[in-house]
Amino acid sequence: MKLLFLPVFVALACCASLAQGTKLWTQQRFDEFEKGTPKGVAIRSNGLLEPGPESRQLAMTPSTYIWALAADSAGNAYTATGSPATVLRIAPNGKITKLFTSKDLSVQAIAVAKDGSVYAGTLPSGKVYKLPAGAADLDETKATVVFDPAQTEARPKYIWALVFDSTGRLYIATGAPAAIYRLDPASANPKPEPFFKSDEQHIRALAFDKSGNLIAGSDGSGLIYRIDNTGKGYVLFDAPRHEITSLSIADDGAIYAAGVGSKGQTTLPPLPVQGTPSVSTTITFVQPGSVQAFNGNTVIPDGSEVYQIAPHSAPRKIWSDRDDIVYSLRWTPQGLLAATGNRGRIYRIEDNGDYADIAHLEASQAVGFADSPQGLLVATANPGKVYLLSHAPAAESTYLSNVFDAGVFSQWGRAEVDSNGSDYEIYARAGNIENPERAWSDWKKITPNLGPLGLEQARFLQWKIVLHPGTAVSSVAINYLPVNVAPVIDEIAVVPGARVPAPPPQQLQNQPIAISFGEPSRPPVQFNEQGHEPLTGIRDKSAVTVRWAAHDDNGDDLIYSLYYRGDGDKETNWQLLKDKVSERYFSFDATTFPDGAYRLKVVASDAPSHNPGDALTAEKVSDRFVLDTTPPSLSPIEAHLVNGRIHVVLTATDTTSPISHAEYSVDSGPWQYLEPVGKLSDSLTEHYDFDAAVPQRQQGLAPENPSEHLITVRVYDRYDNVAAAKAVVR
Repeated sequence: MKLLFLPVFVALACCASLAQGTKLWTQQRFDEFEKGTPKGVAIRSNGLLEPGPESRQLAMTPSTYIWALAADSAGNAYTATGSPATVLRIAPNGKITKLFTSKDLSVQAIAVAKDGSVYAGTLPSGKVYKLPAGAADLDETKATVVFDPAQTEARPKYIWALVFDSTGRLYIATGAPAAIYRLDPASANPKPEPFFKSDEQHIRALAFDKSGNLIAGSDGSGLIYRIDNTGKGYVLFDAPRHEITSLSIADDGAIYAAGVGSKGQTTLPPLPVQGTPSVSTTITFVQPGSVQAFNGNTVIPDGSEVYQIAPHSAPRKIWSDRDDIVYSLRWTPQGLLAATGNRGRIYRIEDNGDYADIAHLEASQAVGFADSPQGLLVATANPGKVYLLSHAPAAESTYLSNVFDAGVFSQWGRAEVDSNGSDYEIYARAGNIENPERAWSDWKKITPNLGPLGLEQARFLQWKIVLHPGTAVSSVAINYLPVNVAPVIDEIAVVPGARVPAPPPQQLQNQPIAISFGEPSRPPVQFNEQGHEPLTGIRDKSAVTVRWAAHDDNGDDLIYSLYYRGDGDKETNWQLLKDKVSERYFSFDATTFPDGAYRLKVVASDAPSHNPGDALTAEKVSDRFVLDTTPPSLSPIEAHLVNGRIHVVLTATDTTSPISHAEYSVDSGPWQYLEPVGKLSDSLTEHYDFDAAVPQRQQGLAPENPSEHLITVRVYDRYDNVAAAKAVVR
C-alpha cells in the first residue's frame, strides 16, 4: 500500500517489501555485514565472514588523544598523547608509567632509539625532547631538548614525525616551513642539521625504503619524495590528494601511501588553540589544515585513498573510501593494514584492491601502529587507548548481527547459512523492543538449514555466529512470516460542497491532495498523502467528498467499504454507501439524501493480500457533518410605501441549518446587507422588518409607471442555499 504520512513511512521503511507470505532477511554483502559487530572476525569486501586477528584492549590512558605510537624490543609501548600532553610507557601487561609531561598542547611524534631512550616532539613549541632509558616522571625542565626551532634558521612550528635510520641517526619532519632535520645522538655534541628542504607546507610522514633512502610525504600538494643520504630529493609521485598522512614499505620494496583532502581546498578549518608554556606567557597558535592536527570527530570530506608505488612500476591507487580517514599504514605479509577514523576501523588491503575490515575498536580514531613480540600494537584517539592485535587468526571468532526489525510480530523459520565448512555455531534471540539488553529471549543455539529457529513470535531478531579457523561464511538468511495485523485507519475528513470528478493522472503521483474551489477568498483544503496521487476538487453544493488516511503494518493491499447513518437517536444501523473502493477518497451526490446530520464509517480490509477467511478489518467513524441542499422557505413579502420609503416585513425559515445572512435590492440596484430583527442571525427562523430607500431614477428610458418600485430579497442558510422573493410597491 501507499503510506499516507511521512513519519509513518519512515518508521516502516525496513518493511517496505512486506506482503503476504514468507519473507527472507538476508545478509551477504560487505555493507550489510558492516552493520554488525565483529570480534575476531574479518569482513571481506566480497561479503565473506572469516576468522580474523584477535584484538584486545591493553590499556586506557588518561589522555583523550594518542597521536603517535612506538615500541621497544621488549614489547613496551610508548605513546605520544594530547589532553594532557604526555609520554607514557605501557608494559605488555598493561601497566602504565608516565615518562614525561609537557605544558604544550600535545606530544605529536615519538620514536625509540636502540639504546632505549625515547625522543618526543611537541606542539606548538616544535621541540624534540630526549628521555633517557628508564627515566620516569620528567617534565620540560628535566628532559633534554635536542631540537629547538628557535635555534634554527627556518624556525619551524610543527614536529610531525620522528624516525631513526640503520645507523641510529634521528630524522625530524617539520612543518611551517616544511623541512627535515637530521640529528646524530652518538656524536660528541649532538646538533640537528638541515637535511632536506621543501616548498610544501609540511613534511607529514617518514619511512626508509629497502635501499636506505628516506621516503617523505608532504601536506600541501601531496608529494612523495625519495631522499638519498646526501639530502637530495626526487618526487616519486604527485598524489591526487593534498596531504600524505602515512607511509609504509613492503618487503619487496613497494611504497604505500595514504592521502586525504582534495587539492585546492583546505581539509579542515583552522583550529585556534591556547596553551601556557610558562606562568607569564600565553601562546595562541592556529592548527594547520592537517588531518593529524585536528583533534575532533568530524568526518573529512572525500575520505581517503591508498596508493602503491611498486619498484619499476607506475604509482596506482589500490583502495579508497569516502567515509574512513586513514591515519596510519603498516605493511604485513598478510596485507597492508590501515588504521582509520572516524569509526575506529582497521582494514587489511590487498594489492588487487580487495580488502577486509578486520577490527572494530571502541574508539573514534585508530591512529598508529607499532610492532611487538606479542602482536601489533594499535593506538586510538577519542578515547586514548592501546590495543593489541594478534598476528594469527583468533581461536574463536564471533560476529554479532545488527538488530532486524520485521515491523510486526513474526514467526521465525529456518536459518539458511552458506559456508565453506561446518566448523561454526550459530545462535539467535528475539524480542519486542529494539534494545536486545531489555528483556529479550536468551540466546538459543540453532541448527542451520534445518527447521524453524524455535523462538517465540516477536518483532525483532538478532543472530550471532562463532567461527573456528578454516571456516568462512558468505551468507546468512532468516525466513520469517509476519503475523497478520489489522489495518489502521488514521484519519477521516468529510468535505460537504466538494466533488472529485475523475481519477487523477498517473504521472502526478506522490504529490499532496489539494481540494480547491477556485476562489481566491477560499484557499484550497490541503490533505497531504505520502505516496498517493493528487486530487483536484471542484466546488459543488450538491456533492460530498470523504477522504481518509490508512496504513497496514504488513504492507498489505487494502480495500474499503463506506457506510452512512443519520446522527440521531432514531438510527442505529449503518447503511452501505459504497463497497470495493480501492482509492482513499469517494465523492457522492448529497441531493439523494434528506437534509440532516450524518456520520460516515470507513471499513478497511486487507482481503486483497490474504486467503478468504484470513483477512482482517479496521473501521473508523467520521465526525458529525450536516447535509443541507434545500434553500430556506420565505413568507410572502409585505411591502408598502410609507413616507417615501419602502417598508418591508419578511420571515425566513430553514429546517436544517440556521439562516446565515440576507440582502435586498431595489429596482435591480446594488445588493445591500440586511440584518434580521435583533441583528444576530443564528436561528432556523429569522424575521426581517426594515425600510428601504427609494432610489432616484437614472437618466435614460423613462419608466411607464414612475411610482412603481420592485424590491427583491435573498436569504442564505449556513450551507449557502439561497431563496429569493420579490414584491412590487406603488
